[in-house]
Amino acid sequence: MAKDETPEEIKRWFLNAIQRLWPIAMGSVSLRKSPCIREKCSACASGIGHSSYALSGYRGNRRFSVYVPEELAPDIQKAVENGRQVQDLMKEAGLRYVYARKRERLARPR
Repeated sequence: MAKDETPEEIKRWFLNAIQRLWPIAMGSVSLRKSPCIREKCSACASGIGHSSYALSGYRGNRRFSVYVPEELAPDIQKAVENGRQVQDLMKEAGLRYVYARKRERLARPR
């Protein structure tokens, strides 16, 4: 964080930093195990059950959970990790922006 950076320089830094972070997602990916609806299912009877991935999170104040096919799970997990990095960058950008605006304010003639 430079002591004399401008809001425009922070904007360029932020846009450059997030360019490499696609795809993005918010939430978490989890592997769930649940019984099925078939009678006398050997997998359920043995305790193995049926595994599936899901992306879970909040949309506004409502919780959601979306089935994720197994072959897509690594890509969706990467998107969640990228989303967390974007959040961290937003926090840093916010602080830097406030400091830059305060410096501009102090530098203005009164």
